[in-house]
Amino acid sequence: MKTQYPRISFSLIVKAVDVDTKAINQILQYYRGFIIKRFLGLLKGEYGNQNIVVDEVLRGRIETSLFTKILSFDVKLKVLAEKMGREY
Repeated sequence: MKTQYPRISFSLIVKAVDVDTKAINQILQYYRGFIIKRFLGLLKGEYGNQNIVVDEVLRGRIETSLFTKILSFDVKLKVLAEKMGREY
């Protein structure tokens, strides 16, 4: 059985699009574990010791990309409200 994780609420997305820093940080925090997991790598030390580390450069680039996509996201509330049969 597949694990079900809670989804990001629509209201949080709308707040993030309106440049609410708390909402943006919550979304980044939601995806942070996934991003870190994707960029783990094995690093060998000078004495042959192996350590698992996160590639911080790639992690930062992906988080920056996610941040830019959040800000460029277009929420059409009127269209959604009409589809749901509500007035906006």
